[in-house]
Amino acid sequence: MQLIRTFENHVKQLYSEGKIPGDVHLCSGEEAVAVGVASTLRNGDYVVSPHRSHGHCIAKGANVKSMMAELLGKSTGYCQGKGGSMHVADFSIGMLGAYPVVGAGIPIAVGAGLSSKMRNSGQVAVSFFGDGASNQGTFHESLNLASIWKLPVVFVCENNQYAESTSVKDVVPTENIADRAGAYRIPGAVVDGMDVFQVHTKSAEAVERARQGSGPTLLECKTYRFEGHNIGEPWTTYRTREETESWMKKCPIAKLRRNLISEATMTSTELNRIDAECEQLVLDAIEFATNSPTPDPSTAFVDIYANPLTKGG
Repeated sequence: MQLIRTFENHVKQLYSEGKIPGDVHLCSGEEAVAVGVASTLRNGDYVVSPHRSHGHCIAKGANVKSMMAELLGKSTGYCQGKGGSMHVADFSIGMLGAYPVVGAGIPIAVGAGLSSKMRNSGQVAVSFFGDGASNQGTFHESLNLASIWKLPVVFVCENNQYAESTSVKDVVPTENIADRAGAYRIPGAVVDGMDVFQVHTKSAEAVERARQGSGPTLLECKTYRFEGHNIGEPWTTYRTREETESWMKKCPIAKLRRNLISEATMTSTELNRIDAECEQLVLDAIEFATNSPTPDPSTAFVDIYANPLTKGG
């Protein structure tokens, strides 16, 4: 969680210095969701993410050097510097990519779950998406199909209260987004998305259910993004400073730190050492990315098309 927060803080600074092209969407405040869910997955399990993807990638085990290089548009990045912040993918760890179109990644996770079931591989697919995506047709179509075929998919809604600048209270008629699970006869659970232990516990139940062949679960994590929808967005036009400050008091990292110290699990010195290690990891990533070459213009059309399947391939 600390590595994600440190990565995001430096990305915000780099963006303000004009070193990162394109839009960037930070997940500061939502770290407990990414880590709580990822901690219940195996390396071969699949993850599909929306545009706010940095936390999911890091929690699943992505290399921060390759991530930083991608954000800076360098050829050593995950997508050779052509994808940027919203398109990080690493198939080797099951990270099937981030998809900027709202709700677009949900059916991809269902496809991955179908593949797993057909191959009897025991893999589980997790789809992360925001509260806004729960109003998209892809959400309902995906839950419907996954339920009918009992696919090993866990749908994780990161309800950070706002779809860009639209309050969830204005566009969702039910008290909880998880209530919609009943329409598809699958379990729906609401969890405190600012508590990594609660997220872990509920995610573990959903992942185990999926792995055993009992079908999907809709997990709604109530959380909050501490930054705007994207860096530079004037978020004070649609949410109050008092509201944001009240959520910041629930910071998942600060809460975990207090718990670890009060339960004598770790000391403040040990935690400070972790903070320093995370800082150094990100600084090394920045140095790596800064010194990496930009993509050669001649490679502009490389990787645009997938290699065609050959007979028997």
